[in-house]
Amino acid sequence: MASYEAVIGLEIHAQLKTASKLFCSCPTSSGAQPNEQVCEICAGMPGALPRLNEKAVELAASAGMALNCTVNSYSLFSRKNYFYPDLPDGFQTSQFSPPICEGGYLDITVGGNTRRIGITRIHLENDAGKCVHGQGLTLVDLNRAGMPLIEIVSEPDIRSAEEAAEFMRQVHAILTTIGACEGNLEEGGMRCDANVSLRPVGERAFGTRTETKNLNSFRNVQRAIEFEIKRQEAALEDGEPLFQETRLFDAVRQVTQAMRSKEDAHDYRYFPNPDLPPVLVSEEQMAVWRAALPELPAPRLARFMKEYGLGREEAAALTADKAAADFFEAALQSCMQPRRVAGLMLGEFLRECAAAGIAPFAARMTPERLGELAAIIEKGLISPRMAHDIFPELFASGASPEQLAAERGLAQLSDAGELEAVVDAVIADNPAEVAGYRSGKSKLMAFFVGQIMKRTKGKANPTLVNELLQKKLL
Repeated sequence: MASYEAVIGLEIHAQLKTASKLFCSCPTSSGAQPNEQVCEICAGMPGALPRLNEKAVELAASAGMALNCTVNSYSLFSRKNYFYPDLPDGFQTSQFSPPICEGGYLDITVGGNTRRIGITRIHLENDAGKCVHGQGLTLVDLNRAGMPLIEIVSEPDIRSAEEAAEFMRQVHAILTTIGACEGNLEEGGMRCDANVSLRPVGERAFGTRTETKNLNSFRNVQRAIEFEIKRQEAALEDGEPLFQETRLFDAVRQVTQAMRSKEDAHDYRYFPNPDLPPVLVSEEQMAVWRAALPELPAPRLARFMKEYGLGREEAAALTADKAAADFFEAALQSCMQPRRVAGLMLGEFLRECAAAGIAPFAARMTPERLGELAAIIEKGLISPRMAHDIFPELFASGASPEQLAAERGLAQLSDAGELEAVVDAVIADNPAEVAGYRSGKSKLMAFFVGQIMKRTKGKANPTLVNELLQKKLL
């Protein structure tokens, strides 16, 4: 990549968190049998007239506000014409010009460098159905047809696969924070198409671009783009032609493969949908929606760093999920030791939540219990190692950490007089090691700590042990 620059733009599709579909009252819940959540409208029956879901408009506008876009007071739905078996109308109802939101941006930080990525537009559209292939048959399930989507189209401002993954990660955090999207990537609740081209460094004209479709994880976004950059670079170096085409990513083989030639906007023959009136949003309504926005991930990250003294990585990990950030701040009500609570959240609690497949506030361990655990560590009642050992049981039961530690006899030995006697005994029993330490073999400190821990069955307060040893081994 010494002589070429990557030019990358993303198209992120996010399913909106509404109770019903975009143009009908069919439910959006998952788990139904095939074609169980279908009516005349989302099945594309002749004469069935769509009616716009107002909640979808609110969520789309809120997403635009959170992404620094202009929310248009007037937007239109158009028919985007193409033919797939799972597209019952024979067209997709989408917004072309004007969309509901345009002209936004998002600042991302990668490798300590912050860059501003432009957002061209956000538009509303309905989803297609799903083709199920197998046993020589292709079956069509229309439960997904008509699901409300927004498509977030970035400017071609992204310059690396890592930046692309971070951009998608930040969009995901924002949409889930404001409640616009569930964000279940594995289930298709959010997916991404990546447009990639290369050009010589210093050149302003764009190269031939490809679009890799339906990337459904941050890792796959990064890996697919990394492969595509290498593939295009090799072709350019060898003088091979590149074609504007749609490609798919094979996550097992870690390669992209050609699918079909790439369509442009004019190929879809957009025209205004005559069955839907213009979308009108008043300034008063926009003000209400803007006032309802919660604290967004970026300002919350900055506040966590300033107010709680957290590092960027810690703050970013906590604020990537609103529920995790809320849980963290609730736990601080029981123990105002932010670094200790953050360590327990990131090192133990969120890992247990992920393993159990539950959200933070669905765990039996409450914020108060997590704060209590942090507090007894800070007081020296138990050691961090003891906390680690009993954490799975605390998480599963929701029990009081202090009470459980007492029942297990885990109270940390922090009595200075009692510990001093143990330290004196260890020093007296190991004269050769004492002489070695005093002659400059500082690594022997670990030996003395280990002997003391052995005699106290791991209950000695390590901080106090080190203080006593340093004092007595002078």
